[in-house]
Amino acid sequence: MTAQRMWEEFLSLKKIDDCGYEAWQFGDSPDELAALVKSGIKRATASAYELYAFDGEALPKPGEYSVILNSHDEAVCVIKTTAVEVVRFCDVAEEFAFKEGEGDRSLAYWKKVHERFFTEQLKEAGLEFSPEMKVDCGQFELVYAPQL
Repeated sequence: MTAQRMWEEFLSLKKIDDCGYEAWQFGDSPDELAALVKSGIKRATASAYELYAFDGEALPKPGEYSVILNSHDEAVCVIKTTAVEVVRFCDVAEEFAFKEGEGDRSLAYWKKVHERFFTEQLKEAGLEFSPEMKVDCGQFELVYAPQL
């Protein structure tokens, strides 16, 4: 299903006005991460703050909707951002790591995986990873996930 079709189904089912959405994939494992969202395990995501300015994008805001895509750009579900906090990488909380829902859900696992991921992303932009770097820690709720 396309992102637009899923969005239209969501609007029709929930009987709300079209307020716009972004369609995107999670990280370097879009299928696995989208499945974690759809199953209710993943309720948060982190992004390198510096890349928003580099890419000319605005930070997500509470109340915004997103259609989550798999690796084939097929729509999987719709989420709504509930909270956004920018913190240093070294200050990310255990509770946030748990809400990210990946691996064993520990802060140690989160830091290991995200240091590697952010290092790769930042390098592509000519930037360097630092434990002091800012991270956009977004939380969301699953608002629509059609049964296939």
